Amino acid sequence: RGFNNKNFKISYAPVNLSDLNAFEGVIDEVALRQVGLVNGPWNGVKILATGELKKKISVKCNAISAIAREKIEKLGGSVELIAKKANAKKK
Repeated sequence: RGFNNKNFKISYAPVNLSDLNAFEGVIDEVALRQVGLVNGPWNGVKILATGELKKKISVKCNAISAIAREKIEKLGGSVELIAKKANAKKK
């Protein structure tokens, strides 16, 4: 009953920084879904700073923690934020 914002909530699939060491080239949501790191009806991907990054990478994501961005850019990598997706219908 009543009004709530549940239908408008944006929820991101969390991906740890250490999980990105297995990738080469540009990393985006499609690549993460292909290897099984992202499953289900998420509105996008958020990169978290858990773990250590060992190489230069390029990331396209919807959100990223400040420390994760710092770690990626410190190794010479790049981060591109893409527009948030419209609300996906969750089941």
